Amino acid sequence: MKLKREYLQSAMFGFNDALVSTTGVIVGISTGTGNKQVVILAGFVTILVEALSMGTGQYLSSKSVHQLGNNKSFTTSVTSGIIMFCAYFLAGLVPLMPIFLFPIEWSRYVAIAAALVGLFTLGYFKGKFVNVSPIRSALEIAIIGGIATGAGLVVGNIFAV
Repeated sequence: MKLKREYLQSAMFGFNDALVSTTGVIVGISTGTGNKQVVILAGFVTILVEALSMGTGQYLSSKSVHQLGNNKSFTTSVTSGIIMFCAYFLAGLVPLMPIFLFPIEWSRYVAIAAALVGLFTLGYFKGKFVNVSPIRSALEIAIIGGIATGAGLVVGNIFAV
């Protein structure tokens, strides 16, 4: 099966957004509260709500674009939405797992490291897939995502409860 550009876009967006935003939420809340149960709850809520939001948003936006071009490609829109949902959901688990596995005091740092490794890996495979430098692609995604993720740590420190 020939991969459609829209499917690649959905997968990249879903994986990247989940690694960045879920890590930001988890790190920000763990820094602000230090309560493992609250962090786990917030992580699960974020992952599920955002995966559903991103998946349905991708479906609706894809459908709109196809309707604009008079292309009634329902299957493409549904597939794009499912890819977005799955990518977000799976990648969102990456920063949440360290909260389960490690003490809360340093699990946030393991979550950040896991997210950065995930972003680097995503960028590397994207580079291989689209025939650009895999290392350059990996560094670009890891650096941009890392900066965005760092905002969660800063906000958690500022508004700690």
